Amino acid sequence: MKLVNPTVPSKEGEAKRAPALGSLEGRTIGLLWNGKLNADRLLTETADLLRARFGGKVLPIASKGNASAPAPADLLTNLTPECDYLITAAGD
Repeated sequence: MKLVNPTVPSKEGEAKRAPALGSLEGRTIGLLWNGKLNADRLLTETADLLRARFGGKVLPIASKGNASAPAPADLLTNLTPECDYLITAAGD
């Protein structure tokens, strides 16, 4: 029997995290739905709680359409100038 390692080397060096926000007060929340059942409800409820606590506004839900695939780069690029932070959720 031959064992094969299915992993791929990480590309961690190519990505960097955005700086942490100092506060959520008055910020605009982006919502990204992965298409799973009830994830949109979880996102909406979470955003409502954040807006009630910190103010700001909530953008309409954007959908990536496929729960198992990464969000398309153009979708994220289009959301970036509109929102201060983005939340996503898994449903089922």
